[in-house]
Amino acid sequence: MASTNPPSADRELELSLALMRLAIAGFLMVWVCDKLFNADSAVKTFSKYYFGLSGDTVMLGIGVLQLVLVLAFAAGVFKTLTYGAVTLMHAVSTFASYERYLDPLARPNILFWAAVPVLAAMIALFILRARDQMWTLGSD
Repeated sequence: MASTNPPSADRELELSLALMRLAIAGFLMVWVCDKLFNADSAVKTFSKYYFGLSGDTVMLGIGVLQLVLVLAFAAGVFKTLTYGAVTLMHAVSTFASYERYLDPLARPNILFWAAVPVLAAMIALFILRARDQMWTLGSD
């Protein structure tokens, strides 16, 4: 069945999805760099919000795994796996700090709300992953 969207609309959607994917990859790369280059800070964050994991070596390992995942996501390869994994990873991070959302005007809680539209964008990108073809190395 032929697409009902004109070619320019398809191009606009593809551009929008590519920009969303690359912006999300940049957003995630900040947290990857924190784990790789500032492990002490990442250990403190993990011990406060997640499972009490600690140790620079553990953080470095997590950082390397996330680096590979975020680069694959940015390249648009293995879309179901990579788009799903970054969405799940960010969802866990967002929900782990749920107490921050209950008092949004207290400092620095307002900054935590930035995670909510990012999560929505990740879900939308996952849903539309088959349409995300611009500037990708994958076709799945």
